[in-house]
Amino acid sequence: MAVLITGIGELTTNDPELGKLRDAAVVIEGEEIAWAGAAADAPDADERIDVEGRAVLPGWVDSHTHLVFAGDRTAEFEARMAGKAYSAGGIAVTVEATRSASDEQLAANLRRHVDEAAKQGTTCLETKTGYGLNVEDEVRSARIAAGVADEVTFLGAHLVPPGADAESYVDLVCGDMLDAVAPLVRWADVFCETGAFDEAQSGRVLKAARERGLGLRVHGNQLGEGPGVRLAVELGAASVDHCTYLSEADVEALAASDTVATLLPACDLSTRQPLAPARRLLDAGATVALASNANPGSSYTTSMAFCVTTAVLQMRMTIDEAVWSATAGGARALRRDDVGVIRVGARADLQVLEAPSVTHLAYRPGVPLTVGVWRRGELLTSGFGSKR
Repeated sequence: MAVLITGIGELTTNDPELGKLRDAAVVIEGEEIAWAGAAADAPDADERIDVEGRAVLPGWVDSHTHLVFAGDRTAEFEARMAGKAYSAGGIAVTVEATRSASDEQLAANLRRHVDEAAKQGTTCLETKTGYGLNVEDEVRSARIAAGVADEVTFLGAHLVPPGADAESYVDLVCGDMLDAVAPLVRWADVFCETGAFDEAQSGRVLKAARERGLGLRVHGNQLGEGPGVRLAVELGAASVDHCTYLSEADVEALAASDTVATLLPACDLSTRQPLAPARRLLDAGATVALASNANPGSSYTTSMAFCVTTAVLQMRMTIDEAVWSATAGGARALRRDDVGVIRVGARADLQVLEAPSVTHLAYRPGVPLTVGVWRRGELLTSGFGSKR
């Protein structure tokens, strides 16, 4: 069945040929976009929905989350707000709770967060393992994630489990753990950071994953300048995420590569780190994505709109740059061209704002503006317009 969405005041497509359109319309057929253009030129369809001058844009593409978890880290957050510095070690608290949870509990928690994100406009979401840190629990995390999320990343190299020898644990990650998890995931990641894994250990993990046919991602440069960006670029990783502390060489390397710099502003705020240097990256020509880093410890939010608002108000990104980074940029970080864009043949992932333009995402900070969401052509939420 073809559905015509018309009366669009502003249509952000992220398509170089279509650009940004006024008085626009979109036709959805099945799970795909069948047509987009001026409302006056719209073809007939089986159903017509008038959004009455509201803005329409692609659904958010959240390319970095950690949502297979159990437990709560409120106490850690309170301590951080009282002045305690953030460190990688808090992950161990979530590991203990996750290992103790049942499959049903983990799956229900994941679905709850994915549904929460979808209501706010997130239509494509990546999530990671990394709170199991043994073969059994990493495999079940991957299996649970694969049943719910669009993209799944293996993050066995999230932290060395308490009491374990670091080199022996890296051997396990590169061997039995990767062998068991690889069939369930598309990506592998490593936390290349002080308190987690050093450059040599991180390189071993990434190369072992590449040998098994997995795409690469890197957590890097979150707590200080380090080898994360350099390693990601050298190994052709799809993205390096955090990028809070960057040298000029890091910025130049990213600008000269296909590796996406994924910035996580909600995490920077929650950990009281400086915000990532988005303006430096963009001015140098690097590709930037914005993501939520939704996780129970350092960034417990699924709101991509909050990340966009922060990027505009505090990171000196323009609204168009921020929206692109939270949609098409996230798609680039996942090496996808079917999401984050409105064009013929793309996945029918759209959101409708209770506003005439995307500018209101930053102009009205904190106001929940997403009032309608289509994902794969299915209308998930609707608080707008009229049908005929």
